[in-house]
Amino acid sequence: MRPELFRLEGVGFPAYFVMLLSGFFIATALGAMWAKRIGQNPDVIVDLGLAMLLSGVAASRIFHVFFDGHFMDYVHICTDPSKVDWLVTRAECAGRYKGHWDVAAGVCHPVETNCFAWAEFWAGGLTYYGGFIGASLAAIVLLKRDKFPFWKAADMAGFCVPVGLAFGRMGCLLAGCCFGAESSVPWALSFPPQSPASEAQWKAHTLANPAAWSNPVHPTQIYEAAASLAIAAFCLYYVHPRKRYDGQVFAAFLVLYAVARAGLEILRRDDRGGISFLSTSQIVGVLCVIAAVVIHQLRAPKPPAKETA
Repeated sequence: MRPELFRLEGVGFPAYFVMLLSGFFIATALGAMWAKRIGQNPDVIVDLGLAMLLSGVAASRIFHVFFDGHFMDYVHICTDPSKVDWLVTRAECAGRYKGHWDVAAGVCHPVETNCFAWAEFWAGGLTYYGGFIGASLAAIVLLKRDKFPFWKAADMAGFCVPVGLAFGRMGCLLAGCCFGAESSVPWALSFPPQSPASEAQWKAHTLANPAAWSNPVHPTQIYEAAASLAIAAFCLYYVHPRKRYDGQVFAAFLVLYAVARAGLEILRRDDRGGISFLSTSQIVGVLCVIAAVVIHQLRAPKPPAKETA
């Protein structure tokens, strides 16, 4: 775990955002090379990558605020900070969080209002599917403006997006977020004291002190990075050469990632919103599968009608 990857002239660079940006740049470079190979303008893909980055970060933050279960905390920290409960130790409350310790409740409260906490994306709190939806909307607008074949670009996204996602998940590993359930498998990882995993296990009463190394957990960040790279390779080397219509690679990506993510959600133990037994990501995954089916129904070549005698 290394939340701050490096410092340059006194400025810290968060590991998650360094890896996120690296993933976007590499995915954009792959897309530009692909566009040039098929005779399209690669500059369109470069512009598209930058627009998708900005809109994706904005939408992923909005999804976090509304759907990850922290909406009222953001409301209260603006209107009445005493209603916000931070489950941290008393020492952390006075030091790291600079809050007020509520002796009776045994929780920490922020002491200052902050009506812009919801917008502080650099503090963490981004959802992949929110970013995916925001980036997709930007792609629709820009591709139409530049008269770039939309479904060909969608197929490009089918193998470029999971490559970028793999980098993002390794950023999650360095930041310590998106961790898995406690496990005794040989490859399980323990996170350092005061990590999100340690704090979550302390809140769940499976760890005596958040200032201790976490109990070993499934490295779900690595699982998802590996699954994303496998999906990218499958879509590029198997589906793409055999596709029967533009949009088929993208549809395959939607289904494969939704299935992989739904399985991984079962192993994750970080805070996530949801409805009933389904997490927000699993619900969005169901919608993605439905979208893939609709794309296939609309885009797949229809068999020739049988002639009647």
